[in-house]
Amino acid sequence: MPERIANLMRHFARISFILISLLMLAAISIPAYAQVKIAEVETLWRLLDYIAVDYPGAVDKGKVTNDAEYSEMEEFSGAVVDGLAKLPPKPGRADLVAKGDELNAAIDNKTSPDKVARQARLLATELLRSYPVPLAPKIAPNIQNGKRLYAQNCASCHGMSGNGQGPNAEQLDPAPIAFTDGARARERSLFALYQVIGQGLDGTAMQSFADLPAQDLWDMAAYVGGFAFAEASKGEELWENDASIRALFPDLAALASMTPANLGKQIGPEKADAVMAFLRNHPDAIGATSSGSLALSRTKLKESFAAYQAGRKDEAETLALSAYLDGFEPLEPALASRDPSLLKAIERSMARVRAAIGDDLPVAEVESRIDALDRLFSEAESALDADQASQASAFVGAFTILLREGLEALLIVVAMIAFLRKAERPEVMLYVHGGWITALLAGGITWFAATYLIGISGASRELTEGFGSLFAAVILLFVGLWMHGKSRADEWQRYIRETMSKVLSRGSAWFLFGLAFIVVYREVFETILFFAALWTADNGMIILVGSGAAIFLLMAIAWAMLSYSRKLPIGKFFAYSSALMVVLTVVLTGKGIAALQEAGFISVTPLPDFLQISMLGIFPAVQSILAQIVAMGVIAIGYWYNARKT
Repeated sequence: MPERIANLMRHFARISFILISLLMLAAISIPAYAQVKIAEVETLWRLLDYIAVDYPGAVDKGKVTNDAEYSEMEEFSGAVVDGLAKLPPKPGRADLVAKGDELNAAIDNKTSPDKVARQARLLATELLRSYPVPLAPKIAPNIQNGKRLYAQNCASCHGMSGNGQGPNAEQLDPAPIAFTDGARARERSLFALYQVIGQGLDGTAMQSFADLPAQDLWDMAAYVGGFAFAEASKGEELWENDASIRALFPDLAALASMTPANLGKQIGPEKADAVMAFLRNHPDAIGATSSGSLALSRTKLKESFAAYQAGRKDEAETLALSAYLDGFEPLEPALASRDPSLLKAIERSMARVRAAIGDDLPVAEVESRIDALDRLFSEAESALDADQASQASAFVGAFTILLREGLEALLIVVAMIAFLRKAERPEVMLYVHGGWITALLAGGITWFAATYLIGISGASRELTEGFGSLFAAVILLFVGLWMHGKSRADEWQRYIRETMSKVLSRGSAWFLFGLAFIVVYREVFETILFFAALWTADNGMIILVGSGAAIFLLMAIAWAMLSYSRKLPIGKFFAYSSALMVVLTVVLTGKGIAALQEAGFISVTPLPDFLQISMLGIFPAVQSILAQIVAMGVIAIGYWYNARKT
């Protein structure tokens, strides 16, 4: 019998090692694939932007005015058609290819510049709707850093003033672009400048600066984008005194995507130039405020409803999901600390909107649900208003977030440590400690990367939490049932200490390392994102105090659990640990399914009158409840099987 235990544990360790390896491989390969797709979409968008801006210099009144420019336009439009056809299959791809063919034909027929520019802009917009890519910096661009980088990397060709007459300009063919050219600058968004800086420009001396962090590229784009616009003081006055202008820029994405020409169509060219002069030199005026994020949610919902009315269901679902992931979700930690009941109401309402679209409900019903959600947004704006903020809410928010996220990981890690103490295997404990310490270090790296190098999308957050939760649930289910079997089999208990040296092989030790890493990193990842949303210049210290209080309480819980576990007979220890593991299995199953639903990976069927207890993984949706019922069924079968063997 002891040999059987050892064989089972070794087999389990090998399987676990394979699963962890596959998970890590997926974590590496999936982002790499996504990055390739993003690069392809960005290249196509850049080509369309160039067609919209440069085609007027190639054709006038149906005649070619610049052979070289026209040849380039033909080349670009052909590349667009080919590139669109090679994008990953999606319902809207065929329509994009058809519109690419129309644009190509318009250029071949030397159609008027205005019409070609409209076609190119429209196609670029629809491309990003079907294949979304990050449109804005994570934080407001730093103009001084952009100025420094421009002087180091760009001024030798484009000139210190951006007039295209740097020391090396005479040697270059084609000549460097003059950023001071107002007509051209009015057609370029910061996103377009960011693309060119990051990718370079084929056939010119403009090299790629892709080796620089993304935030540096945005800093340079904002600095370069301000060369052609000088009336910043007038723009500041307009910005401060005209709420309708501020409403056009709810967030950094709006600033990054807006061209001065398009803004001019809404408020007039002179005002547009002045406002752009101010915002491109002071992008921090827009800040990622709470109302701005809710404004983004509202915008996405309006676009979603318009798409649904037009019969574009897939696009409507994508936009409704974006309203949650990109607009509302970053506000959840702040709202949870001030009005938890309102947070739950909004989450349910957003799920009902997505469900209505997914179930093809009448347009009037979808509109009614969006209107109800909008009223909840108004309540959230009041709750999130800066005047409503307090030191107490920041403390409570930090304390509850860290306690909630840390408790699950703590329970699992402490159970592993207690198990190893019972087994008298202190050397294997080093692997457990190594796992959770490595997870904390990885969390620090994640925080640095998310703050300074990359943006973590809402979908990425939810997918990481969802798959991490389900993976941990599967492992805990196996471990819980195994420990339950040990607590009931008297003949195994007699030999458990004697066989532990065989059971806990090197492979098992690395399995414990991997499990400790996964359960802790999952919680660290979530906590980092929550704290990033809560942190401001005014409440940083009180958040640290709240975090310290939570850490102290977690340490007390860990000490109490370890002290109590020492006194337990090994049979009871296995029984209690088994109960803990299976309860956490059910909790993590519910949380994992809910996270995948929020990412749009699994459909949502709401249960409007069902209770929600997030701490227990209970959410008002059919899929998550069914998954937990299945998990409980598997646990019941496992317990029955263990009882039958004895």
